[in-house]
Amino acid sequence: MIHIHALVILGGLAYAGLKSLKEMNSKSSVSELSPKTEDHEQILLSDKEIKTKRVSEPSPETEDHEQPEPDSPSQSLIKRDRITKSEINHYLAIGSTALGVSLLGFPFRFLCVPMLMYVAQPLFKDAFNSVMRDREIRASVVDSVVTVGTLATHYYVAASLSTLAFFLGHKLLLKTEDSSKKELANIFGQQPQSVWCLKDDVEFEISFKELQPEDLIVLQAGDMIPIDGTIVKGMASVDQHILTGEAQPVEKEPGDIILASTLIISGKIVARVDHAANKTTAAQIAQILQNTSDFKSSVEVKALQLSDNLAGPTLALGAGILIAMNPVSAIAIINCNYMINTRIASPLGVLNFLRLGSERGILVKDGRCLELLHKVDTVVFDKTGTLTMEEPHIGQIHSINSLTKDEIIQYAAAAEKKQTHPIARAILRYAKTHQLIVPAIEDIQYEIGYGIKVSYDDITIHVGSKRFIQNELISISNELTITEIETNAEEHGYALVYIALNHELEGVLELHVSIRPEAEHLIQTLTSRGIEAYIISGDHESPTKKLAQELGIKHYFSKVLPQDKARIIKELQAHGKFICFVGDGINDTVALKTANVSISIQGASTAATNTAGIILMDGTLNRMPDLFDLATEMDKNMKNSFLTALVPGAIGVTGVLVFHFKIYATIILYMFSLGAGVINSMLPVVRHSKNNESLNPLV
Repeated sequence: MIHIHALVILGGLAYAGLKSLKEMNSKSSVSELSPKTEDHEQILLSDKEIKTKRVSEPSPETEDHEQPEPDSPSQSLIKRDRITKSEINHYLAIGSTALGVSLLGFPFRFLCVPMLMYVAQPLFKDAFNSVMRDREIRASVVDSVVTVGTLATHYYVAASLSTLAFFLGHKLLLKTEDSSKKELANIFGQQPQSVWCLKDDVEFEISFKELQPEDLIVLQAGDMIPIDGTIVKGMASVDQHILTGEAQPVEKEPGDIILASTLIISGKIVARVDHAANKTTAAQIAQILQNTSDFKSSVEVKALQLSDNLAGPTLALGAGILIAMNPVSAIAIINCNYMINTRIASPLGVLNFLRLGSERGILVKDGRCLELLHKVDTVVFDKTGTLTMEEPHIGQIHSINSLTKDEIIQYAAAAEKKQTHPIARAILRYAKTHQLIVPAIEDIQYEIGYGIKVSYDDITIHVGSKRFIQNELISISNELTITEIETNAEEHGYALVYIALNHELEGVLELHVSIRPEAEHLIQTLTSRGIEAYIISGDHESPTKKLAQELGIKHYFSKVLPQDKARIIKELQAHGKFICFVGDGINDTVALKTANVSISIQGASTAATNTAGIILMDGTLNRMPDLFDLATEMDKNMKNSFLTALVPGAIGVTGVLVFHFKIYATIILYMFSLGAGVINSMLPVVRHSKNNESLNPLV
């Protein structure tokens, strides 16, 4: 009977070897026959690969930094170990049948041998490639020896159980991965559904997806610009800080370029679409989702590498036991390499932490970011748009003539009452906070440009920028005072809003940067963790220093050009600091790539969110303490994951050598190790579920 088993086993190994050789020869033939040109290489790609290649092409914003790269050795290592969902289901069905047959006893149990040999084809194939092609011994060789040895020693049920456990673990991993990808797609938010177009002086609404180059669209105060285009009519002040990091709005007029994701804070324009909808922010966010890490952590790579590194010593130990003891003990000792289980438990744990983060509004695009975050000892913040808010607040109110400060605000609030841009909101909030009565104006005539002109009764109100006031030929009675106000504002980085009544300048409002309300607590939390905070800003030293003092930050850099941010990061790293950079603009892209860990916020530029490894989806810094907590917790969880493999393995080796454990004992330990690893990977989600977070483990 043993001879029959040996023939079946050898036949299975020969089939795996021949199949592998055939595939290798096929790939070699294709390589030799295909010319090394882009066109021919494109033809050889599958539909899925072509789609991936197209999506991976760099966008105009990031073409200098986002060039596609070949798989790294680590990525190749992970891909080598992966089994598709359909294959897993197929092998599970056959493995379950094999287990049922093995339990029937003699003579039916022998029928499970060809079934298990067929199911083990992926292992045999990889083992054959590792030995014959790569000239190395990998974990798959150990798995193959255990499978063959267990069957050869008549442990049919044990072989069936270990095979089922192997594929069940992989199915659990794939299910978790699929669930996490769906979560990513849902959490990123929806894009504009429709836009207003202009044709033959008629405005009409169309679907955003139908927008084509050369179409004319109508945008006004409060609108987020959905496309890259050129202004053909009208004037507007545009907040571009998410793209450029500029703290002050930029005034745009016909002929000027507007960019997707920037915000019109005042004015009304008609713009020509320069690029189709698939080149805009919506398409680029889709690109981020396509390019999002496929949830492979360096922990999984470490597990695979460690399993491979232990393969040789494990086989050597088994050979020694074979000589000193017997074949059953040799197979039992070889089966004690439970580090293989971390290929399942480790990535499963990472995926659960990614899900845990996404439930809290933390989008982790690469699991490695969480692994690195616990090492961070320095967090560097970009100032504008990161530590500060989009909406400013009213500072000094300068009365130029006879109006009181409250009256100046009242007139400004009356003019801006129906506007929704940040400056209007700041003025209206000030009026509400100070309980000022805003005049109820029923009949209003608007003329919107770099500011707003409101006429009612016999009063004409102008509210806007200095350029607006100059264009409207507003009379300024006290030039010296205005010059002093403007000089002080420039020094401290304040924006100014001018208010005029009946073409006479009456007042000037200072708009001060609003610090994020959560920023001070965040800095205190980082300090309590022993993490230093730095500020990098393009503003003058005075406002940057003031912000640092208000937040309790000791280190800051002012007047920093965009290209110098990455240089500062490198200098800090050269001094031994492990850097996390938090930024939101295109000018932060290189710094985000240079830092060890990079964070951006939802609503930032596409370049920033595409480059950053972590995105805070609520548009605030509130979740950063949670993020660091998750990183610390995941580090502990990953260490425990390795222990769930090492401890049972040590017990198994000791048991075989001292207590003469047989194969069933090591199979039980194998399943215990896998179960303990899976339970450990689920513990964080279960723990947070009990804290009324309504989270469900991904099982």
